[in-house]
Amino acid sequence: MNKLQTADYIVFLVYFVLVTLYGLYIYTKKKKATTDSKDFFLAEGSLTWWAIGASLIASNISAEHFIGMSGSGFALGLAISTYEWMAAATLIIVAVFFIPLYLKNRIITMPQFLAQRYNDKVSTIMAVFWLLVYVFVNLTSIIYLGAIAINSITGIGFGWCIAGLSICSVIVTLGGMKVIGYTDVIQVLVLIAGGLITTYLALTLLSEKFGYGTDVLKGLSLLRQEADSHFHMIFKDDHPYYKDLPGLSVLIGGMWINNLAYWGCNQYITQRALGADLKTARSGILFAAFLKLLIPVIAVLPGIAMYVMHQKGMFQQEMVDAAGNIKPDHAYPTLMNLLPAGLKGMAFAALTAAVVASLAGKTNSIATIYSLDIYKKFFNKEASEKQVVRTGRWAVIISMLIAAIVAPALRTLDQAYQFIQEYVGFISPGVLAIFLLGLFWKRTTAAAALAGTLLTIPISTVLKFLPSWTGGAFPDYPFLDRMTITFGLIILVMVTMSLATPRQAHHEEGVVIDRSMYKVTPGFMIGSVIICGILAALYTVFW
Repeated sequence: MNKLQTADYIVFLVYFVLVTLYGLYIYTKKKKATTDSKDFFLAEGSLTWWAIGASLIASNISAEHFIGMSGSGFALGLAISTYEWMAAATLIIVAVFFIPLYLKNRIITMPQFLAQRYNDKVSTIMAVFWLLVYVFVNLTSIIYLGAIAINSITGIGFGWCIAGLSICSVIVTLGGMKVIGYTDVIQVLVLIAGGLITTYLALTLLSEKFGYGTDVLKGLSLLRQEADSHFHMIFKDDHPYYKDLPGLSVLIGGMWINNLAYWGCNQYITQRALGADLKTARSGILFAAFLKLLIPVIAVLPGIAMYVMHQKGMFQQEMVDAAGNIKPDHAYPTLMNLLPAGLKGMAFAALTAAVVASLAGKTNSIATIYSLDIYKKFFNKEASEKQVVRTGRWAVIISMLIAAIVAPALRTLDQAYQFIQEYVGFISPGVLAIFLLGLFWKRTTAAAALAGTLLTIPISTVLKFLPSWTGGAFPDYPFLDRMTITFGLIILVMVTMSLATPRQAHHEEGVVIDRSMYKVTPGFMIGSVIICGILAALYTVFW
């Protein structure tokens, strides 16, 4: 029944009041007499390691995980967890090699780094790319999936759901990064608790279906027994979903490009750590890596459980659209509707928390890039701190309005999570190439970076559509393999162009590198070894 009970509304209201009061408390307690741009966009020096880690996860985890990853879990199984588990390993690399360089060079935005390392032309082109992707892919998909879930659970109109999510997110974002960072701690606690409740329900339902009562461990055992095909991390080339997760490419190819570009060169991710000292930033990132290991438990397992129950004749009506087509993304909302009063409110609060936190993080980063890398650079070079912050707040409102208008156009998607990964992947190879070479190879020239920036979308587009344009004469590569090919070609072009340029023509300033920055504490090393050990065990068991 798609309706919240009184107990659900009470639980949700308690969550909403707690987040609001805590946000107001943070805003008033830590508010400066005059809000400057660094304080508004970075919360400079005021976020603790646990707030940074929680905010990283809250910005990353949203409806695309609860709804989209559960849908992919229903369709293709545990292998979709690779995005989460490989991200844990990627975060360690980012903490060791990327963040120290950003902090040493006082980087506030990713376009600022590109301007400092290369030139304003490269910086501006990438700033525009990022703004377009953040608004038209990230924001729209999160609003769309969140609205679908809330509509399924409450029966509230789809349009009203979009409006409500957009307004709540704008309110949180206008408080600045301090409010976002600290309220994200509550959001993460709620989304993990709500996610675990939904997973528990899915496993106990499965156990009951087979006559074992509400035994969660038995449900977990039955999941592996009844859906063995859904518990393999590496697909063979004859697997029906090989194109989504192409074999070993998830371990040694495009998945690394996807993750390193996302976690190491992405404004709304790195922004959480850019206002902290190195030790605090690294501790927060390591905390986020540990939380990443948990995400498949709350996002993927419910989808696999729904697949097993659907195969056994349950939820036949709920898992199809009006035309009778199976819709994997209906898996999570269907499960949430089965929760008892009170717990359903908790799960609803978790989903709302994930959506609002993620939208707030992304819109804050949109505002940061637009205000500092577009507005102040091209429209008002003498803008005061107050004007920059006010421009950022308007950017928040306008970007959310655009995304809310565009979001309904995504209704035709079957697996929204795969849509997000594929189309963000159009620019990821170029982004990673210009950052890696810019950070770690002094000879890289601005002209080479410009070429890499301009080539990434055309190469990705040709590789995607050439098979259909040529009637199958050109190989139809999986999108992760397309990313690997694109990345390799761009690196080749950039290295060739840089080597062909006389040394005296190179941009000499570059970035300041101090090798001592790469040293880590014993605690960080131990935590990293534990995470890598867990990952090795998981891939060994579920190969």
